[in-house]
Amino acid sequence: MSKLVVDLDPGDWGFSPERLSRISSHFDRYVEDRRLAGWLATVSRGGQLVWTGNGGHRDRERGLAVEDDTIWRIFSMTKPITAVAVMMLYEEGLFDLDDDVGQWIDALRAPRVWSGGTPTSPETVSAIEPVRVHHLLTHTSGLTYGFQYIHPVDAIYRAKGYDFAFKPGASLIEAVDDFCTSPLVFQPGSRWNYSVAFDVLGRLIEIWSGQELDVFMKERIFDPLGMNDTEWWCPPDKADRLAMLYVNSHGTSAPYEHWSNAVLHPPSLLGGGGGLLSTAYDYDRFATMLLRGGELDGVRLLSSRTVELMTSNHLPGDVDLEEFAVDSFSESGYAGVGFGLGMSVVDDRRKNKSLISEGSFAWGGAASTIFWVDPAEDLVVSFYTQLLPSSTYPVRRDLRTLVYQALAD
Repeated sequence: MSKLVVDLDPGDWGFSPERLSRISSHFDRYVEDRRLAGWLATVSRGGQLVWTGNGGHRDRERGLAVEDDTIWRIFSMTKPITAVAVMMLYEEGLFDLDDDVGQWIDALRAPRVWSGGTPTSPETVSAIEPVRVHHLLTHTSGLTYGFQYIHPVDAIYRAKGYDFAFKPGASLIEAVDDFCTSPLVFQPGSRWNYSVAFDVLGRLIEIWSGQELDVFMKERIFDPLGMNDTEWWCPPDKADRLAMLYVNSHGTSAPYEHWSNAVLHPPSLLGGGGGLLSTAYDYDRFATMLLRGGELDGVRLLSSRTVELMTSNHLPGDVDLEEFAVDSFSESGYAGVGFGLGMSVVDDRRKNKSLISEGSFAWGGAASTIFWVDPAEDLVVSFYTQLLPSSTYPVRRDLRTLVYQALAD
């Protein structure tokens, strides 16, 4: 099921229907001037879907409109799902968050840290402390991404074949070895840098559980939550529902057919940092499970205490990303925002200069998608479109303002 059924009056749930309509008006303008091909947004309160809107096309060139069951590439919105999978295994006592990852990943038994030189002739020093599980979950491990083009180590990743995509033909075991035999960007725990850490966690899930990553997620998360359209590729019987991927080209969205078609075939590598396809209905169920402290419709994936731990700021001294992050790509604004286990966490909305509540947690994907959970307001909000890169337009901050200004209680 992917039908977004709204049979409630938003006014009964503290929203002004008239003000909620501003969301549609705002994003329809993006469609009219072709900045976006199409969009879909959901707003839930108290675990109930109270408003949904959409506009434009899932495939503009074929004249196919956005529908409730449109399938979207969620890219890094895979990461919170991976974090939940990790913490489910943590609750089974299979590891401790402080454990040295080198126990399971040979290439991290004696990690080296960049100290100078060039990408082709790097100078390194020994890591002062191990890369620990919590370093991976908080992006403080010292790993990086090849596509960031900021640090010399990024270039080492690219030379090994890892830019925005994985090296063709690589397995997850090979990719993790390639990442972990490269120098770390900094000493573990000393900074924050967006990275392949969740792909390493994907491999650890396989080691800890004894199952392939896709099997574990399907059996332990997707099936129990009824997320029937969340998969690692789009099978032929669902291909007509798949949204086209677009890229920004001089202020207009242009179809990116090569990348769009890639998900029509099973991938050779499943990484915990990205790659999932999903629907608004499916992801709303996942996010609502987090809002309810790890349980949904009688299915409990996590203890409420574990969810509370995951959605607290884990940066040292409760600093925010503006202070602690390397100048790297992020799916979140830095000011007033910390980082938990797999998700950003708002610590100070005044510093963030937004209406969102402290304690809200969120993450987004490379194609400009976003979700957030606001426990103080009992809210779950999500937004879907398919535009690369995610930094093109301030759609996420715009949506935050438009949602909170509609609260009338």
